[in-house]
Amino acid sequence: MSILVTGGTGYIGSHTCVEFIEKGQEIIVLDNLCNSKVEVLDHIKTITGIKPKFYEIDLLDREGVKRVFEENDIDCVIHFAGLKAVGESVAKPMEYYRNNIVGTLNLVDEMRAHNCFKLVFSSSATVYGKPASVPIREDFPLSTTNPYGTTKLYIEQILKDLCVADKRFSVVLLRYFNPIGAHDSGLIGDNPNGIPNNLMPYVTRVAKGILPHLNVFGNDYETEDGTGVRDYIHVLDLAAGHYAALKALSEPGVSIYNLGTGNGCSVLDIIHTFECVNGIKIPYCIAERRPGDIAECYADATKAEVELGWKATRGLDEMCASAWNFEKNA
Repeated sequence: MSILVTGGTGYIGSHTCVEFIEKGQEIIVLDNLCNSKVEVLDHIKTITGIKPKFYEIDLLDREGVKRVFEENDIDCVIHFAGLKAVGESVAKPMEYYRNNIVGTLNLVDEMRAHNCFKLVFSSSATVYGKPASVPIREDFPLSTTNPYGTTKLYIEQILKDLCVADKRFSVVLLRYFNPIGAHDSGLIGDNPNGIPNNLMPYVTRVAKGILPHLNVFGNDYETEDGTGVRDYIHVLDLAAGHYAALKALSEPGVSIYNLGTGNGCSVLDIIHTFECVNGIKIPYCIAERRPGDIAECYADATKAEVELGWKATRGLDEMCASAWNFEKNA
């Protein structure tokens, strides 16, 4: 298959490209590089022996997206591209709605125009809002607590409506939780531009001395140690989940799967595990809660295991060790 990966130089996108190339798939990457680096393509080549065809294009550039489809016979799209910081989305909601939703509309319009009807969408556990209980199943009620999550929820609904109206489309919505870790080679990992918004790259930059300390946003949640609890999943497990989803794109309609470990870990769990595994002290300060954050969120991933044959296999120690290995090489 010829597969277009939007956001393919980003953290999750780059690991998924490696997974697909190693499985024999032809990859085409589209990315505007707003939160990634073009050098990632060279690292993908070092790992796999193949450098993907690349377009530096923003999904808001409708003519640019059209050109990608005109120049390639694309069978399937893996759609990662989008702004993704919860806190930033609260401060800049219009930018998030415009970028994430309009970009997706442009993408789907060009898919229809060029007879491409298979799509795997990178959704998020944020669509569950503040869940009444954990672990979270795919049939739980949907709501959001921040504009980032709302864009994911709106896009999910758009794709559901699309599949009702156009029976040619086969769509998989992957609601994944909190990816961390890096490739075993240490060549690709979570390396955002500027100050990281996610926990692990912030931890690794503190460990490297680039940042002075970590801010822990809230220690008064109703959790065991007062800090937020999340389902941290190794990015390589997540990439494998996308390949499993690709194989499921056969029947028309929408399928939905959680990708997580099924275990909740607190922010302090991450800090202490990182310190123990890597032998480095991580200084941290307690800060106020961030708008839009919730106390705990972790998955019931049984459906993905039963229907896709996929299950997360890597533990927290491996996530912390691989993340630090990548940072040391960055």
